[in-house]
Amino acid sequence: MYPKQSLYINGEFISGEGRKTQDIINPATQEVLGHLPHASQADLDMALQAAEAAFAKWKKSSPMDRSAILRKVGQLTRDRAQEIARNMTLDQGKPLAEALGEVVGCADHCDWHAEECRRIYGRVVLPRNPDVRQLVLKEPIGVCVAFTPWNFPYNQAIRKICAAVGAGCTVILKGPEDSPSAVMAIAQMFHDAGLPPGVLNLVWGEPAKVSDYLIRSPISRKVSFTGSVPVGKQLASLAGAHMKRVTMELGGHSPVIVFDDADIDRAATMLAKFKIRNAGQVCVSPTRFYVQKKVYDKFLAKFLDVLKSVKVGNGLDEGVEMGPLAHERRVPAIARFVEDARKRGGKIELGGDAISGKGFFFPPTVITGLKDDAMLMTEEPFGPVAPVVPFDNIDEVITRANSLPFGLSSYIFTNSLQTATKISNSIEAGMVNINHFGSALPETPFGGIKDSGIGSEGGSETFDGYLVTKFVTHI
Repeated sequence: MYPKQSLYINGEFISGEGRKTQDIINPATQEVLGHLPHASQADLDMALQAAEAAFAKWKKSSPMDRSAILRKVGQLTRDRAQEIARNMTLDQGKPLAEALGEVVGCADHCDWHAEECRRIYGRVVLPRNPDVRQLVLKEPIGVCVAFTPWNFPYNQAIRKICAAVGAGCTVILKGPEDSPSAVMAIAQMFHDAGLPPGVLNLVWGEPAKVSDYLIRSPISRKVSFTGSVPVGKQLASLAGAHMKRVTMELGGHSPVIVFDDADIDRAATMLAKFKIRNAGQVCVSPTRFYVQKKVYDKFLAKFLDVLKSVKVGNGLDEGVEMGPLAHERRVPAIARFVEDARKRGGKIELGGDAISGKGFFFPPTVITGLKDDAMLMTEEPFGPVAPVVPFDNIDEVITRANSLPFGLSSYIFTNSLQTATKISNSIEAGMVNINHFGSALPETPFGGIKDSGIGSEGGSETFDGYLVTKFVTHI
């Protein structure tokens, strides 16, 4: 059975009695799975006060104790992965194998933060006067508010929670109302691992109202958000007005550049499989395909062959490789990209129309013949739609790839070391993947530049946004 959803405030699970609730919908069948309670203003105040009170003690906690709790959550993640993944497939839609991979992979994030939080060091600065001591200390920033999306509900939440908790901060997290079960499971695991009340609090509600209230509160000191560029800019602006630090992991429009010296069959196969991951609802999904003219036809033929064989359906069914879009509003959103392409003379090589029947299904879609000013080439589609266009030379394609305000991820396929070096130096993106997909590991920084965000999650940078620098000098 789908688990009952609740708020989690000050160590207590709070159900929906007397609160506004919303239906939780299975995107593959459109059935109602359960009901999610929204936090009232009194609930938000209670969460803020609980986080503030808990911070007074948690900031002084031993890094060893924080590490032990994070390790325990990592183990519980592995132990409960099957159940969490099944519930994620029910409310988010991704195939069960993908959901399971997301959950199990996040256990590594717990382990990584458990180790790194024991190594939050300051430093000694040599003085000009030998009688003076100069120290640089790293201290937790305070109460953090975090907002996470529906496309990777477990992954996005656990990254922020582990970083905040490991740094000695407390956190109030508003998870995705469309796919809440994974975040609910995280709260339960931290509870079971012995995290003190108030260190982690979980609320739900109307996103604009909840974010506005939490960010404006004088209690909160840090804002972390993963989501769209327009919303991220709005929240960053609000946080800036109150002088609050932000970490923003926003949207992208990741260019793929395939050179004629690449292994074309391998590149086309890898990219086709990666494109349909989570039905293309991935911020780092490859979304603009530039293929050098000499190998354009060969790449397109292989790319289409692989996508034609993809089985689309309910993520719990055997052999399904791509599930539905996560909610009903995504279907017309993707259809608008296709309609604009048609109006501009684009050729629909594959797919192009929503799948009829129950569920929010849209097939893998490939479009050719587009110019660089088409909607699909300039706006993030966030779905299983791929425009494939040719290019002539490296300087031209660098200019085209860098022409948008996005700068999250990028994908390059070439067997030339000289080309790979020039591209990696020239491409405007926070992450550059050459001949494989190697981002989003716990030990590597994940983040974008330009409109795609501020700051990084993961790697040695993982705690940067949750710590303040204090200089102490004495004689």
